[in-house]
Parts: sequence; C-alpha cells; structure tokens
Amino acid sequence: MEFVILAVVIAALVVAGLVSGLVVSGRKKKQLPPAPSSTPTLTPPAEPHVGEEAETPREEPRRTIEEVGPPDAQAPVAEAPAVAEPEAPAVPALEIPEPTAGRLVRLRARLARSQSTLGKGLLTLLSRDNLDEDTWEEIEDTLLTADVGVAPTQELVERLRERVRVLGTRTPEGLRTLLREELLALLGTDFDRAVKTESGVDTPGVVMVVGVNGTGKTTTTGKLARVLVADGRSVVLGAADTFRAAAADQLQTWGERVGARTVRGPEGGDPASIAFDAVKEGIAEGADVVLIDTAGRLHTKTGLMDELGKVKRVVEKHGPLDEILLVLDATTGQNGLVQARVFAEVVDITGIVLTKLDGTAKGGIVIAVQRELGVPVKLVGLGEGPDDLAPFEPEAFVDALIGD
Repeated sequence: MEFVILAVVIAALVVAGLVSGLVVSGRKKKQLPPAPSSTPTLTPPAEPHVGEEAETPREEPRRTIEEVGPPDAQAPVAEAPAVAEPEAPAVPALEIPEPTAGRLVRLRARLARSQSTLGKGLLTLLSRDNLDEDTWEEIEDTLLTADVGVAPTQELVERLRERVRVLGTRTPEGLRTLLREELLALLGTDFDRAVKTESGVDTPGVVMVVGVNGTGKTTTTGKLARVLVADGRSVVLGAADTFRAAAADQLQTWGERVGARTVRGPEGGDPASIAFDAVKEGIAEGADVVLIDTAGRLHTKTGLMDELGKVKRVVEKHGPLDEILLVLDATTGQNGLVQARVFAEVVDITGIVLTKLDGTAKGGIVIAVQRELGVPVKLVGLGEGPDDLAPFEPEAFVDALIGD
C-alpha cells in the first residue's frame, strides 16, 4: 500500500516538472525588444496622412449685423504704404540737323573713295602717249562699267576724241580740265535741282516719295525731313506705307528727333486715306511741308502701281503735288533704269534721289537716269548717318570723280 502511494506521488512530481518545462520553454520563444544601444537611432516621424489632423467642424452661433456693430472709432487704422508714382518718361532732346549748304562738299572725300575708279581710270587712259583705237575702246569700257549708259558714253567719247585732236591737249592739268567740262555737260548744269516745297497757295508744299523695296525710301523720307528742318521749315510726315509693319514706327522715330509730327494709320490700312489725312493735318497746323512716304511698290505688280496712282489723285484733292521724288539704289545700276521707267508711267516724277552712292563705283548712273527720265538728280545719299543726305551739286560731284 505504501508502495502504491509512493508511486502516485512520484508520478505527480514528474507531471508537474513537465508542465513547468513547457511553460518556461514557451516563454523563451517570445520575442523581446532589443536592448537599448549606446548610440540612439533617430527615425523621422511618419508624415501625417490627409485628414489625420483635420478638426471636426463645430457649430458656432451666427451673429447679425446689428449684433456685430460698427468698428471702434477710436481704434487706430493702419495707413496703406505710400506707392511711389512712376516717373514720367524723359522727353528726348530735339536734334539740330547740319545745315544743308555745302553738305556735298563736306562729304566729298567719302564720295571720291568710291568713285575714283571712273575719274582716275579715264585720266590715266587719256594721258597715254598714243591714243589709238584700243585706248578709246578702253575708255568706252570704263564709262560703260560705271553705268554711264551706251548713248551718253558714245557721245562723251566722240566729243573727247574731237577736242583732243583739235586742241592737242596732253598735259595732266589740261586733260583734267577737258574731262571736267565734258562730264559737266553730260550731267547738265541748267537743271533746277531744288526740292520744291512751296505750293504757292495757302496749303503746305506736298512732297511724295516713291520707290521699290530696299532702296532706303523711308529712311530717305526721314532724312529729307531733317534737311527741311535744317533750312527752317516745319514738317508733317505721312506714313502711307501700311504694308511694312515697321515703316510707320521707323518714320515716326525720324520725325520725333527733329520735332516733326507723324500721321499714321492701322497696319494694312488704306494708304490714300492716310496721305489725305496727313495733308489735312498739315493744313490745320499751318505746316510748311508735308512729306508722304508710300509703300515700296514692286514695279512688276500692276495692282500696287495703280494704287500708287490713287494716292496721288486723292492727295491732289487738297491741292497740287509739288514734288514726286523717286528713290533709286545706286548699286542696282541699269536695273534702276527699268524701275524708273515704270514709275514714270504711273506718276509724274519730278526729281530723283540716289541712295548708297558712296558704296558703289558706278557713279555714272547719275548721268544715265537723268538722260532716261529727263528729270534731275536732286539728292544723293552718301552714308548711313542722319545727315548724310545732300543736295546734288554737279560741280562737287565731278570734282570728286576726277580728284585734284
């Protein structure tokens, strides 16, 4: 019996030990947090998600206007910071153009540099000991190369041959004098080369400037305004070139420099209407001269040329046109004569302006275009400066050609 009781007790102890082992074993498998390290690791806090920190809206009692009441009259009112007024744009000082008298003489050196080929070439050939047929052919070639034209060249050569044969002039000074006289005879010294700016009635003188694209027509109009202002005339400009976007702005800039007002219209507007308004404004202001810049017509487009005729007719409703100046690029040579013929058929050209004469050795175009149209060259452009437009003086021109 005692043995049985002892066996039961031992069995109970064994069972209790096993249960305790299982409990301890289960606790050992549980993951414990790691021990704190000597160097703490900083982990950035997680960014809050949308709506996490949003506060639930609360109902608040609303107040009426009577309950709110007016603001305290004694409460100081913050003054608004003072706003600095924008400065008015500075009025540009008016420029004083150079006087026109003697301009071509002052620009003679610039002209001589580009034209020396013609004058010096002729003098060299004429100074040869033996003026045979080959030499006279070279003289002809020199004149043709300078765009003097076929008929004027033949005329000049014949006169030179006759005078050299009769007079026997062979000294350098004698040949220079002879050549000067013959060139002046071709240029013509009896032309009236003054730009007509007086109408003879109670209206301003009206000058219309025409020409093809690229000849410097708008620039010439602006420079002509300076010439007239330098001579004491008041000027109104008409920007009737509405086909080129920058033409009106360019002309207005020229006018502002010398105090001349510019009448302009919308881009693509009716050129005849703007020309009409320009003359009307000139009459109202009592101006001395109205300069009208027309679009650079392509002489191959009949419609545009017809429109140029319309501008002329509309302007003449105020009074006669006193001057129609054709602007030609001297560097185009004989092609300029083609342009001149077409323009002469549409409007009555009264004078010629040759631009870029300082940039070409083809000064003979002066003779050729005068012979073609029967009208004089009145102005020449000899540079890009604002006062590089000069009245044409035949004597100064020939002296620049043949040198001292």
